[in-house]
Amino acid sequence: MSPSAEDRAKDVVRERIWKLLEREDAAPAGVHGSIPAFHGAQAAADRLAELTVWKNARVVKAVPDKAQFPARVRALAEGKLVYMAVPKLAEAQPFYLLDPATLNVPVSEAASSKVAAAIAPNVGVSEMRPVDLIICGSVVVNRRGVRLGKGAGYSDIEVALLQEEGLIGPGTTIVTTVHSLQVVDEELPETDHDFSVDLIVTPDEIIECGPRRRPAGLIWEHLDQEKIESIPVLKARRG
Repeated sequence: MSPSAEDRAKDVVRERIWKLLEREDAAPAGVHGSIPAFHGAQAAADRLAELTVWKNARVVKAVPDKAQFPARVRALAEGKLVYMAVPKLAEAQPFYLLDPATLNVPVSEAASSKVAAAIAPNVGVSEMRPVDLIICGSVVVNRRGVRLGKGAGYSDIEVALLQEEGLIGPGTTIVTTVHSLQVVDEELPETDHDFSVDLIVTPDEIIECGPRRRPAGLIWEHLDQEKIESIPVLKARRG
């Protein structure tokens, strides 16, 4: 499937932000192609933990990226149940179940995607509990909540799967933690399968976004055959 005009426009913005982060020493070198492990991720996680939506959340779904590692540690330390996506959704049951009540390693280890892969049971969406809070990573996000990930589309697929299963609803908050340089005022390109975030948390501020945008589920025509074949849960649903 050839890249669309929107995809090409997204790539231009991503490249600009990756270069900016490296130039300003806001993230380690080599962030191109990834969700940036920005400097200040711990401060952003601490700021997130001050919010009422965080304090009230009992079940959290989080991405496995390094930038969100401090938020995952904090969630587990506070007794929250955490579902972490398997990297690239590469397993038939594409989420790790991290339950603080049953962990046999420190939360600072369990929150690592590599350790989670070794110690945590895998679950499918049909086995999951409703999610109160989703923590996602971003390369860039604007103040309306439009975000761009690294371009692989895994976060969009995760949210779509949870939406189809009825595990997220009006009471679910979607938040992204980023460096302040990743927040822009400009309009960002969107496609129908993209979701928006409700909150942006940086080391320095909390930004409330809106209006909320969440696709009803998977948009199959936006998924090429190679992507479907590489993600077992999609392949199984496609039949």
